Amino acid sequence: MSVVSGGKIIFCEGKATSLDYQLLNKVVDGISGEKCTIIPAGSKFSFSSFAEGYFSRNQAVNQKYIVFRDRDFDVQPTPNCQLLQLGNRSINLTYRACVENYLLDPNLIHTYWVEKYKEKQENPKLSKWGHRDSPGIDLISEWIESSAKNLQAYEAVRWALGDLVNMSAARQQLKTTWTGNSGILPASLDLQDCQNEALGLINEFRQAVETATTEKFEESLAMYQNQFEQENFWTQKQYLIWFHGKDIQKRMEMQKQLQQQKHHYISLVDFFRWGTNNFDITQYPDIMELRSRIEQL
Repeated sequence: MSVVSGGKIIFCEGKATSLDYQLLNKVVDGISGEKCTIIPAGSKFSFSSFAEGYFSRNQAVNQKYIVFRDRDFDVQPTPNCQLLQLGNRSINLTYRACVENYLLDPNLIHTYWVEKYKEKQENPKLSKWGHRDSPGIDLISEWIESSAKNLQAYEAVRWALGDLVNMSAARQQLKTTWTGNSGILPASLDLQDCQNEALGLINEFRQAVETATTEKFEESLAMYQNQFEQENFWTQKQYLIWFHGKDIQKRMEMQKQLQQQKHHYISLVDFFRWGTNNFDITQYPDIMELRSRIEQL
């Protein structure tokens, strides 16, 4: 059995092939001092159990760790660009909805496009690049924005559903004991007393679930529809913060099919692999804040 003897652990979503993992390698690059180890932990819903099992399995003697993952629809962004917290300070959420949102940068996509096209011109036999030259930053910007506008209603609905899910009452689940956990017995084991406690749990659960109503959903939906229709939402490109990057990516891939004959639009999957190694993390205060927190572990 191995031993974790110090060092800094950063848990992230997915596998070692995930964009999160690749981005974190970029973030920790050059950090001096104790070694940084990035551990892909699978689903975001099982971080706590994964970390507990990881440290237990490795006989941890010094648990210096943080969790970094997509924000999704868990927490609304703040006016200032910063890491967002969920639960405790060890769980750090992206300021933008997910890692893909950081890479949907017209300048970065253009740079990649030009670079790959140039490689094709210089080494036509070696390069597998099958696209024409970049259509330019303006057309790439239009590609991203028009894709996001097609998602406006869908993203408003996702946020409204997120509000219901994130209501602490709606998250509550029906438990099988009122004592806190298995192995902790109640003061009375009498059937009537246990039955009364169970009925109390059921009533609390039903009251919690009843707060997730269609009226609350429609109220949230109207609020997000109004927000996403504001002119400054688009001029300030706030969709890159609010809309889920994986949804924008998918819509861009769909629009690509319509424009393929004109510009031979590129695969974003291939671009993202290149982009995580080539984007400038110093442009993003929240990513730099993450680096600082890792340094201070």
